[in-house]
Amino acid sequence: MGRRHPRSPEQQSSRAGAAAPQPRPTRLGDRADLAGLKNALKQEAGRREAETRRARQHQLMLQREAEVFRRAVADVAPLAPNGRVAPAPASIEPIARQHQIDERNALAQSLSDEIDIERLLETDDRLSFCRPGVGPESLRKLRRGHWVTQAQLDLHGLRTDEARDAVAAFLSQSVRDGVRCVRVIHGKGLGSLNRQPVLKEKVMRWLTQRQEVIAFCQAPPFAGGGGALLVLLKGTGA
Repeated sequence: MGRRHPRSPEQQSSRAGAAAPQPRPTRLGDRADLAGLKNALKQEAGRREAETRRARQHQLMLQREAEVFRRAVADVAPLAPNGRVAPAPASIEPIARQHQIDERNALAQSLSDEIDIERLLETDDRLSFCRPGVGPESLRKLRRGHWVTQAQLDLHGLRTDEARDAVAAFLSQSVRDGVRCVRVIHGKGLGSLNRQPVLKEKVMRWLTQRQEVIAFCQAPPFAGGGGALLVLLKGTGA
C-alpha cells in the first residue's frame, strides 16, 4: 500500500464546509400563521381575564348586599312562640259550570214561540202582563217606575234562538242576584223587514212562561218606549 499524503488545512476546511447542512428558509405563509395564532391566544387570554374580573365584581357586590342586610337586621329579635295556629284557608265551593249550562239550555228549550198570550195580556196600549194572584197595584207601580231598573238585556243583533237563550240565562242570573226589576230591550224593528219588531211578541211569550216573572209592561218613553219591556221578578223570599 502506498502512503497517503496528509491533506492541507485548506482542503480539510473545504470538505467540512461542503458536508454541513444548509438551514431551510422560512416561508411567508408560516409567519402569517404564527402571527394569527399569537393574536388568537392573546384575545382568549383577554376574554378570560374579563370574565374573571366580572365574576370578582359580582361576588363583591353580593358580599356588600349581604353586609347591608346583616346591619339592617342586627337589632331584630325573633318573636317568642305564642301557641297560635295559622287557620286553614277557607275552602272554595266548586261551581258546577256544566250543571248551569245544562240548566240554561233546558230552560231555553222549554220556552215556546207558539203559546197564545192574547188572553194573558192587558188590553191597553202598553200590552202589559200580570200573573194571577198578583195585585194590579204592582203593575201600576211598574208602569210609574216605582222600582229601579237593576239590570238590562239588549237583544239587538241576535237571532231568535240566540235571543231565547239570552233571555233564559238573564232571568236566571237576575233571580240569583236578588234583582227585582229588569229591562229587556227587544228593539223597535226599524232595521227589520217591513220595519216591524221581530222579537217583541216572542219576548212577551217567553216572559209569560217563566214563573219568576210576575208582571211586565212596555217601558215608558224615557226607558225605551215601544222598544223595551220592564219586567218585575219575584223576590227571593217569595
